[in-house]
Amino acid sequence: MHFDAIGRVPGDPILSLMEAYAQDPNPRKFDLGVGVYKDAQGLTPIPHSVKLAEARLMEQQTTKIYIGGHGEPAFGKVINELVLGADSPLIRDKRAGASQTPGGTGALRLSADFIAQCLPGRGVWLSDPTWPIHESIFAKAGVKVSHYPYVGRDNRLDIEGMLTALAAAPKGDVVLLHACCHNPTGFDPSHDDWRRILDVVRKRELLPLIDFAYQGFGDGLEQDAWSTRLFAAELPEVLITSSCSKNFGLYRDRTGALIVCAKTADKLIDIRSQLANIARNLWSTPPDHGAAVVATILGDPELKNLWVDEVETMRLRIAQLRSGLVEALEPHGLRERFAHIGVQRGMFSYTGLSPEQVKQLRDQHSVYMVGTGRANVAGIDATRLDLLAEAIADVCK
Repeated sequence: MHFDAIGRVPGDPILSLMEAYAQDPNPRKFDLGVGVYKDAQGLTPIPHSVKLAEARLMEQQTTKIYIGGHGEPAFGKVINELVLGADSPLIRDKRAGASQTPGGTGALRLSADFIAQCLPGRGVWLSDPTWPIHESIFAKAGVKVSHYPYVGRDNRLDIEGMLTALAAAPKGDVVLLHACCHNPTGFDPSHDDWRRILDVVRKRELLPLIDFAYQGFGDGLEQDAWSTRLFAAELPEVLITSSCSKNFGLYRDRTGALIVCAKTADKLIDIRSQLANIARNLWSTPPDHGAAVVATILGDPELKNLWVDEVETMRLRIAQLRSGLVEALEPHGLRERFAHIGVQRGMFSYTGLSPEQVKQLRDQHSVYMVGTGRANVAGIDATRLDLLAEAIADVCK
């Protein structure tokens, strides 16, 4: 029959980890695997600002008609300003435009197809390690994937290795950079490092594709945009993928954007025509609800102030969990070994634990994290830091 030759592929390892955690009866278990924010009760909450915006939309929306190929214009305006800054010369000169996508992942896929179709022959350079979906998205689009070093064997940022690799990249290739809160490592370049990266990108005439999935979760909404705005100001052409999953809590509403910065307003129109054509064959038009929520929040000063406070609360909780875990490890003589957890930014930490130690943690202590040792710090229960520290100490004997 037609389907007889179709085989089975392995499930996503993180989703499989979620299933294993859910089936574990141990009441002392920890879920440090899936990359979602969790509050003190272990829930992934809907921000109050989002609930208020949704209530307003329920009352005021009069139609569910399709939105355009680039999405809702009001969303494009506010996301441009959030990422590039309200006073950005690129916005003033109409050199930057946002195309709404189904989540940040959709923005990456749109960028991958744009590179494959409009910049044929260009390869893309990804950090080693990077978010696994980066690998498959570009490969599926037919874009050659190469890697630059990012974290060394000592579990530290390898900025020299990164710069050396990029300095040898073919001119015109694309380099994917994480704006902040690097996934999966949590290590971010310093401002001086970013300037050095910019210098290499400029000299090699590389096209930067900046993945900006965690704005507000590192050092603050404005601070986290520093590297993105630096590249947009200093280079004539930049691609930026933005996600509203984490900072707005809109995970299942799939809200994101691909922002293009072009040399001229006229060239931006050319590029956006290509993006709309590509998107038409991917998802036709993007979903509206999450984008309408974001536009409502960022377009209302009161709601925006509430949202900014909520993002800051999430950011501070993650930072406190990082420092709290390092302190909890001190009685076990492990503070120095795991000091990097306090230095890293965002939800994720490359703990430095080996695959064997990760397996021990899961089998013996019901602590679930990705096999590489990547842990979602936001999944830690602050009231049980000592218990988690004891488990880590046990597998580090």
